[in-house]
Amino acid sequence: MKTYQLAIQANKRPETLERLLRVMRHRGFEISELQSKTTENVIALDVKVKSQRDIALLTHQLVKLPDVMEVREETNA
Repeated sequence: MKTYQLAIQANKRPETLERLLRVMRHRGFEISELQSKTTENVIALDVKVKSQRDIALLTHQLVKLPDVMEVREETNA
């Protein structure tokens, strides 16, 4: 299994975190670490995921979510 680290920024709404986690699960990625920081309007997530699948399958779906502002793959996974 490959390990990937993502940095995600999204608008802070009650359903945003649930949507992000659901997409990760539906795309076949296992979450091994999750850190969340919130400000008044933004949720910043640092997520480490594992999968046999290519990370592009996940990132292309995450950026389509309405409240997601940015998805970056970090290189220090």
